[in-house]
Amino acid sequence: MKVFFKKRILIPILVITVFIGTTAFKSNFFEVAKQIEIFTTVFKELNMNYVDETNPGDLMDTAIKGMLEDLDPYTNYYNEQDVEASRINNSGDYTGIGANVLTLKDKLVIIEPYKDYAADKAGLKAGDEIIKVDNVTVADFKDDAGNLLQGAAGTDVTVTYIRQGKTETTTIKREAVDIHAVPHYSMLEDDIGYIVLRKFTKKAASETKSAVRDLKNQGAKKLILDLRGNPGGLLVEAVKITNLFVPKNQLVVTTKSKVKKYNKTYYTQNEPIDTEIPLVVLIDGTSASASEIVSGALQDLDRAVVVGARSFGKGLVQRPKPLVYGTQIKITISRYYTPSGRCIQALDYWNRDENGKATRVKRENYNAFRTKKGRTVYDGGGIQPDLELEATKQSPITKAILNENLIFKYATDYYYNNPEPVDVTAFELKSTEFSKFKSFLKNNDFNFDTKAEKAFAEAYLVAKEEKIGTAIDSDYEQLLNALDTYKNQAIDANKNEILALLSDEIVKRYFYREGLYTYYKATNPEIQESKAILNTLSNYQGYLD
Repeated sequence: MKVFFKKRILIPILVITVFIGTTAFKSNFFEVAKQIEIFTTVFKELNMNYVDETNPGDLMDTAIKGMLEDLDPYTNYYNEQDVEASRINNSGDYTGIGANVLTLKDKLVIIEPYKDYAADKAGLKAGDEIIKVDNVTVADFKDDAGNLLQGAAGTDVTVTYIRQGKTETTTIKREAVDIHAVPHYSMLEDDIGYIVLRKFTKKAASETKSAVRDLKNQGAKKLILDLRGNPGGLLVEAVKITNLFVPKNQLVVTTKSKVKKYNKTYYTQNEPIDTEIPLVVLIDGTSASASEIVSGALQDLDRAVVVGARSFGKGLVQRPKPLVYGTQIKITISRYYTPSGRCIQALDYWNRDENGKATRVKRENYNAFRTKKGRTVYDGGGIQPDLELEATKQSPITKAILNENLIFKYATDYYYNNPEPVDVTAFELKSTEFSKFKSFLKNNDFNFDTKAEKAFAEAYLVAKEEKIGTAIDSDYEQLLNALDTYKNQAIDANKNEILALLSDEIVKRYFYREGLYTYYKATNPEIQESKAILNTLSNYQGYLD
């Protein structure tokens, strides 16, 4: 036991060794050394004297996570398995079952099987709930159970899953999975090309470049670059993709930090493909990080018309730092700034409100900046589109429905109770389906808590403590009834938005992601608006002048 403990206690000592060489650490060396010594002493005393047996590894894991919790959500500690998952995330390929899987406490949910990959060939469908992998019950597995599905190409894995209440078993032969950064590109009309960029992996720039060249060879004289839902990825890929449309030696993004060596400017390094072709970039509230670098740079340089909704606002830069025993820490080291000087970051994690939530700059406090041609653009976090569309925004109630996976669950039920549509481009959900979905929400106990409702509840608790609750019981009941009426009306008010999300998810069930893009090209309002902009040159130029 003592030998095991001594091995563990090396961790904070190694941390001291690593820190001594950094500039930031030297300025407060004594205070940091003092706190590490205190922590080491507490750790030692707990392990030696606590009444029950303790696990040093679990204690250390909790301590590290607690230390990082008060910082931003992107500064994270990674164990050996997490490091491998991060490598896969950035490379775009791995060996496994070929599916997007959601890890829950007691099950693994298939979110999307990739067409013609292992999971798909084994018959797994979106919505299947894996409860056992080989002989391991997911509910009993303490680590990330999703790792159980990975393994060497050609090896078999047997999964037990629940589908529509029935338990089934299948064997999947693992294989190499190549996840494309550009899953789709095609011609929309005679001279408009459409490119979907899903993530900024190591292949993002090369795949985007190939798509642009191929579309131009097919006759594309205008382009739409779709970055909606793109969470970002590698910074260097963002610079290279921007470089496809702007000249060499053009500033794309700047990073600023308290540590001088992290202050960097990133310029385009290569000759572009086309600096004149009219370009529309689509973004939404989930376009983040590298997506915001590309859309922000192209906007600041007056090189593209940005359409959709304000992007996520993830302007914090992380750098991985290797630790001992194959672990790693990813630390936020700086912030991103667009060529005009706008900071991309939206939330301030260092100045939180009374509830401990990160604060956001109010609109009246936004700062004005100038694009290359002198157009006014604003900071405030994220990239504000040149044309903001209501269809792209998500209302609070829609976000709440999505957060509870109710769109996903309803699409699963729909898939098993309805025949495959004859024509994906003509698919349309009727009003009767919306009524069914509202009943589905009720049956699944969907309850959207508004800020007003929470405030009223807190005030009512105070009133009860002050012995005046009975005097306002009837008034409080009326308030709750009024809020319930409002929430029902809010669902109805967002009917089109909800039906669009349902349609997208249902189409993907029948026709995979490839079919979803075909459906988008025929029906998606953002794409239709982008086509209208590009089809009239004066209209396009009007946004950039």
